[in-house]
Amino acid sequence: MKNGRLDYISLIVPLLGIVTLSALFIAMPEQSQNFLYTVRSFLGDGFGLYYILLGVLIFGTTIYIAFSKYGSIRLGGAGNPPAYSNFTWGAMIFTSTMAADIIFFSLSEWAMYAAEPRISELGDVQLWSATFPLFHWGPIAWSFYIVLAVALGFMLHNRGGKGAGKQKFSEACRPILGSYVDGIAGRAIDLTAIFALLAGTATTFSLATPLISGSLARIFGLDDSTAFTIIILITVAVIYTTAVVIGMKAIAGLAKFSVHFFSVMLLYFLLLGGETRFILESGVSALGNLAQNFVGLATWADPMRQNSFPQNWTIFYWAYWMAWCVATPFFVGMISRGRTIKNVVLGGYAWGLTGTFTSFIILGGYGMAQQFLHGVDTIILIYEGVPVTYAILGVFETLPFTTLALLMLALNMIIFYATTFDALTMVVSKYSYKELHEHEEPSKKMRIFWSVLFIILPTGLIFSESALHNLQSVAIIAAFPIGIIILLIVASFFKDAQKLLQEENPKLSEGVGK
Repeated sequence: MKNGRLDYISLIVPLLGIVTLSALFIAMPEQSQNFLYTVRSFLGDGFGLYYILLGVLIFGTTIYIAFSKYGSIRLGGAGNPPAYSNFTWGAMIFTSTMAADIIFFSLSEWAMYAAEPRISELGDVQLWSATFPLFHWGPIAWSFYIVLAVALGFMLHNRGGKGAGKQKFSEACRPILGSYVDGIAGRAIDLTAIFALLAGTATTFSLATPLISGSLARIFGLDDSTAFTIIILITVAVIYTTAVVIGMKAIAGLAKFSVHFFSVMLLYFLLLGGETRFILESGVSALGNLAQNFVGLATWADPMRQNSFPQNWTIFYWAYWMAWCVATPFFVGMISRGRTIKNVVLGGYAWGLTGTFTSFIILGGYGMAQQFLHGVDTIILIYEGVPVTYAILGVFETLPFTTLALLMLALNMIIFYATTFDALTMVVSKYSYKELHEHEEPSKKMRIFWSVLFIILPTGLIFSESALHNLQSVAIIAAFPIGIIILLIVASFFKDAQKLLQEENPKLSEGVGK
């Protein structure tokens, strides 16, 4: 029975930790926020270069893997066809990695940047406000997911022998750490991974859920209160729990529906908003600006601390993506059986960047058109401290059929939550077992347990009314040790993959594959 294989430490310790943190955020919000600020300043300011260099290194590593001898390795071995069609595979990649926060940030991030002194220093406020979202949701951000999807997919589908049934972060480090994985070191890696994931998901829920509740409150004339936001949070949890209990068939179907429905919303903004020319020209200009300045953006650390822009934003984003790395790459690796590593890398970038760039260009471009062409001053609202949710809803007031637009917004965000968290829940539930075979799914009770656990911390953060800066702090703190673990996993992959190539073809392992 599965119950006899439960890892109770991986169940009880995260539960007690999250309940304690949530209670502290609710009971002592000011003290909790001061503590977050202190630790965030220590890590983000003192060790900011660690996050920046890690991002550059991981991105370069993915490109090397794709075009080196390792790119020809097929996950699951030769003769295994892809488990899913290209569209279903790509849809699951995008929807499992992009929660509702992509809609939140697509609508508002450009305005947050526009109020930053750094943007004024660079010159063209509109151009750089459109460029930085593409940078922070672009190749470096996706590289964290992709490099681990390759490594973890290789572990799941190609590695045999001891530990093959342990679908955990620690197991991916076995080629480097050896038997230490079975002791305290492995336990520390897994618990760190679980807490980082819970912190990352809490940040997402706390940022985006108020926008769902705010849009629904306007549609139905309700009071947009904290209690209503919590009700929405619980409703979302019920939806994604239902999908994950049904299993992979429901997850794949919901992912495809999510992509189609999100596309309808994007077309609504692009074609009916009246700003098609501006959106498209702004997007192309931002893409060109990103390509021209990519290296400088990726390595700029503001050593004089003239405005601390990379400390406030770039480091947060790399940390944010790293915190989410704990479960999402497992899912991507799991659904990539039958594909070559080169296909996983290039296909992952293609589907991921297409989705994120399209979202930011269209949704952000429409907001910028209202700001710079029609005087809807979203920038000043955010700068003066108006909640970002209300600033976004103000932009929706300019759309034709505003009620329909708000309804599409709320439904899209709920569906994005469901498609992301059903995948996360399926993966993190496997941490609850000492061993679980590749094609074996966790019990429904375990999936429900993690579904509930995911909403406890964000509930505490919402009650404490944490600002964006405090939510960023949670991600930066959680991701610090994850970066070290990522490096261990990548090194383990190279060691394991080299061994496989030598076994299959000694000559190929000495040269460069096709």
